[in-house]
This record gives sequence, structure tokens and C-alpha cells, in this order.
Amino acid sequence: MKVLLKKDVDHLGYTGEVFEVAPGFGRNFLIPRGLAVPATTSELKQAKVWMEQAAARREQLRKEFSALTDRLNKSTVLFVAKAGDSGKLYGSITAADIADKLNQTLSIDVDRRKIEVDGKSLRQVGNHTVVVRLDKEFQARLKVSITAEGVQAPQKETAVEAVEATTEETEA
Repeated sequence: MKVLLKKDVDHLGYTGEVFEVAPGFGRNFLIPRGLAVPATTSELKQAKVWMEQAAARREQLRKEFSALTDRLNKSTVLFVAKAGDSGKLYGSITAADIADKLNQTLSIDVDRRKIEVDGKSLRQVGNHTVVVRLDKEFQARLKVSITAEGVQAPQKETAVEAVEATTEETEA
């Protein structure tokens, strides 16, 4: 069944494009939701208008996604969670947790389904990298840092403190 997309559909295509899809997918999903119409000659004429409008909208989205990708690539999301002595978390950090944290800290609203975590969740203390797919063309690599609750990050000693500590040890 050939359909003409009225709206952008993830994993399929953009507005105004014609696709051959399974009849059930077209009749039961795309058409009832208003995402597509059957590809008839009159609808194909209408597609030119849709494609022009969609091209302008897509160009604006490309600019936004490019800026957002750069911002996410430079960002690190920090989590503090309960963990055992071996560094294994008692719970887990999921894509939904990462999406919530992005919204809270950076004011970036990303759907949890666009965040790809190794496996289904992060269960180990340390630094991880997750992929955020904003669009077919744009994906960002976001750094996620998980620390154990109650454990402070090691502080760097200043050179003066290190020298004082070594002089005290040699005097004793």
C-alpha cells in the first residue's frame, strides 16, 4: 500500500514523502492517526505544498538539533545513588532518570525513548556514555557520571599540603 505522509514519522520518513508500507500498518496505524493518507493522484498534487512547508520547518529543526547536539556532547549529567562496596548500585539509572535529570539541570526536554543506554540501565558506579538520538541525522554522546551516596569525591591536595606532609614524616 502506498501512503503519503502528512507528518514526520520516526523510523519512516518526512512530510510529503511517498512510501510503500504494509497494508495493516497503513490502515490501522498511519491513516487513523492522521500521519498519512493513501497515495492517490490528487493527494500527490497536495504533497508538493506539504513538502515546501515541511522543508522550511525541517531546516529550522536542523539548526536547533545541531546546537542541541553540541550542547549535549559537552555536558555531563551527575547522579548520586546508593551502592555496595564493589561499586554496584542497589537500584539502577534508566533512560527515564537521565531524561528527567536533563530536564531539571539543563532545561532540555528529551523523550526517554530517544536515549540509548547500554543494556536497559546503568548499574555500576563510574563514568558512562549514552547516545541521545535527536533525529535521524543528529545524535549526541552524553556523559553520565554516577557516584556512590555518602562517598565524597577525592579532593586534590595542593602542592603546599603535600610538601608539609612529607616534611612532617621525615622529621618524625
